[in-house]
Amino acid sequence: MPKYGLELQLEIYGSRKPPSFPVSFEEWEAEAREVMDAGAYGYVAGGAGAEDTMRANREAFYRWHLRPRMLRDVNERDLSTTVLGTRSAAPFMLAPVGVLSIVHKEADLAVARAAASLGIPMILSTVSSFTMEEVAGEMGDSPRWFQLYPGRSDEVMASMLHRAEAAGYSAVVVTLDTTMLGFRERDLKHAYFPFLQGEGIANYLSDPAFRERLDAPPEEDLPAAARAFLDVYVNPSLSWKDIEFIRSQTSLPILLKGITHPEDARIALEHDVQGLIVSNHGGRQVDGAVAALDALPEVSEAVGECVPVLLDSGVRRGADVLKALALGASAVLVGRPYVYGLAVGGEAGARQVVRNLIADVDLELALSGCRSVAEVDRSLVTRVEP
Repeated sequence: MPKYGLELQLEIYGSRKPPSFPVSFEEWEAEAREVMDAGAYGYVAGGAGAEDTMRANREAFYRWHLRPRMLRDVNERDLSTTVLGTRSAAPFMLAPVGVLSIVHKEADLAVARAAASLGIPMILSTVSSFTMEEVAGEMGDSPRWFQLYPGRSDEVMASMLHRAEAAGYSAVVVTLDTTMLGFRERDLKHAYFPFLQGEGIANYLSDPAFRERLDAPPEEDLPAAARAFLDVYVNPSLSWKDIEFIRSQTSLPILLKGITHPEDARIALEHDVQGLIVSNHGGRQVDGAVAALDALPEVSEAVGECVPVLLDSGVRRGADVLKALALGASAVLVGRPYVYGLAVGGEAGARQVVRNLIADVDLELALSGCRSVAEVDRSLVTRVEP
C-alpha cells in the first residue's frame, strides 16, 4: 500500500529546500488572504454573527485527545474508505463550496482535477461556478457527488437531480440548513453578495426548467436572471415533505446535510434517506450553535448502523479526521483548507492541500497504532475538559 506520509516527507526533506507552497492550514489561510480581495476573503473565511459557532467547531476538537497504542505493526496501512459505494483513497471528501470563481478563475474545474488526481471524491455545490456537466467532464470516471439546495421550485430541483444523475454523480447531498442566509457580518460590512453579479449560478443559467421562468435568456439580461435565481434559491418553507419529493425524483442515494439533533436523525430514517452529514455549515448559518463534533456521537448513536454518518465543519488536520472517525463518522468533509489552496495556487494549490492532508492522516493513523480506517474506534480518543 502507498505510504503517503513517508513519501511526502522524503520529497521535502530530500530536496533540502522549503516547499514552494505552505504546509500548515494557518499559512495557507494567511497567503490566501493576501491574494484575495477583502470581500471574497470575508465570504470564504467568515461565519454567522460573532462567529461563535466557528470557534466552537475548533474548540470541540481540542477537547478530544488521541490515545495512541504501541507495538501494533503498522508497516502496511490502508487509508481508503467506501461510503454508499463511493470509494475514497483517504477517509475524507471535498465538501461542497459554492461560488469558487471569486477565489480562482478555474474554480470548480481546478478542484475537480485536483480531487480526481488523488482519488478523493468531490461534492459539487449547486451554486458552482461551472456547470455540473463541465465539472463531470474534468473528472471522467472519478467519484463525485452532487449537493442540492432544495429551493422554491420543484421543477428546477427535479431538473437538477436528473442532470446530476445523467452526468455521473453517484449520490445527492441535500443541504437542510440554508432555508435563508445567516447574518454574516463580514459580508454585510463589504456589501458582498456575488450571486447578484452572476457568480456561482452556472447550474441555474444552464438549466432548462430555470430558463423557462425567465422573460429573457440570461445571455441577454443577466441581472434579471440573477434576481430570478434569488426567487428559487432558498426556501423558508422547507419541510420533510420536500425530502419525500426529492426522493421521488432520483434513484441515487440521498444524504441529508445539516443534521445536529438526534431527533432529526431518527426522523430522517423514516424518509428513505441513505446517509446523514453532521454539519453546522462551517459556522456560516447559526451563530452560537452546537459544534458539529459535539453533535456527532449523539447523531451516530441515534441511527446506529442503519445509515452512514459523516462529519463536516471545522476539520483542518489529520488528527481531526481520526477524532471524527473515532466518534462515529464514516468519513469527513473538508472545505476551507482546499479553498485556500485554490486561492494561493489554483489546481496545484488545491492538490497540495489535499495531498498534505492525506499524508497527515497516514502518519496520524500509523502513529496511533492503526493499520486501517476500520481499526479506528472510540477507544482511540479520550475527552479532556478545559
